Amino acid sequence: MKKIFLFALLLPLSGFSQSKKWIDLFNGKDLNDWKMSDNTQTFSVQDGLLMVEGPRNHLFYNGPVANHDFKDFELEAEIMTYPGANSGVYVCTEFLPNDWPKAGYEIQVNNSHTDWRRSASLYNIVDVAELNVKDNQWYKMNITVKGNRIVTKLNGVTVVDYTQPETPNRNEGNKLRVIKNGTIAIQGHDPKSKIAYKSIKVRLL
Repeated sequence: MKKIFLFALLLPLSGFSQSKKWIDLFNGKDLNDWKMSDNTQTFSVQDGLLMVEGPRNHLFYNGPVANHDFKDFELEAEIMTYPGANSGVYVCTEFLPNDWPKAGYEIQVNNSHTDWRRSASLYNIVDVAELNVKDNQWYKMNITVKGNRIVTKLNGVTVVDYTQPETPNRNEGNKLRVIKNGTIAIQGHDPKSKIAYKSIKVRLL
């Protein structure tokens, strides 16, 4: 009886441990689990890297992890921006065949573009002007979404810690900038912006 009881106690602990494992969303080989919007030439896989360079386009995760419908999760991406580049990572969003994503939040990827909002800003909600990472260097960006809170980090250092109010004050163009179930997307901003993503992975909380 003691052995059976001990085994029963271990089962939920084991399941919890598995939910904390990192899961790769980008396999370094292809974009089979991703869905592009209109300008498909902007995204490519080269030497194991996701390369972003071309006209405005967005790449939406469309794979099996959480049925691409995330709620509470942590996302980690390894990123390198080239001089003058602008990109972004969207969370809580949904696929659009063209235009800029309307739903969810954009976390800025930008260290030297003319847009003054720098990497890890919660775009147009909590904007950060300070430069915390540099072009031509790999860095890690973490985004944690849990409940009504979003935390962004660069190389382990918190940049934004935002708690969404019960009734967010949004203008007409930003009404869908709220935390909700949704997918993840990578932004291709403009033809002059070149960015490399080495890994994109998630763990469910």
